[in-house]
Amino acid sequence: MLSEAGADRFNHSLTIAFHDAVRVCMCSRRGLNDMAQRYSRASVGRDENVLGFPPASAADKGATALDLVYQAADVFRSMEEHARETEARAQSLCTSALERLRLAEVRAEAAERAQRELIVTAEHKLQDACRALQQAQSCIEAQKDKLTAAELRAELAEAEARQAKEALALVEEAIRKRLLGANPDDSRLTAVA
Repeated sequence: MLSEAGADRFNHSLTIAFHDAVRVCMCSRRGLNDMAQRYSRASVGRDENVLGFPPASAADKGATALDLVYQAADVFRSMEEHARETEARAQSLCTSALERLRLAEVRAEAAERAQRELIVTAEHKLQDACRALQQAQSCIEAQKDKLTAAELRAELAEAEARQAKEALALVEEAIRKRLLGANPDDSRLTAVA
């Protein structure tokens, strides 16, 4: 069914086509009259072997006019059919184009949604990686602190061991001098030590 604007366009086209057909009919009628006059004039001064047409009678002119009206009606029907086919093709093309556009919009929206999801997933993974890196750095710092503390304790233990050894040596020396009154070169004390 034609819309109001489509009907106006169709009627406008039909009006133009009707005027064109009337002009063709008028030209054809004049052309037939001119042709008949030419043939009648041509038969006057020419060879007798040339066949001349008698002038058209009023009945022939009416039949010719009626034939032209039928031809014009056929032209109008053909134009109407052509216009209907053209409109149907145009509507089909529009429907197809709208469907393709709708599908393209759906695909674009799906692609945008997938892209957003991918960005969110990447951001979450990046945040997780940053947290893991911070934890690893904290663990490394804690291990360094523990290692430094262990080294300090080891150095302290070594220093205490040296001090204990020195103190033991002093105690030994004092015991030797006091209790035994012995000579530091005494073999028995050296064997005990």
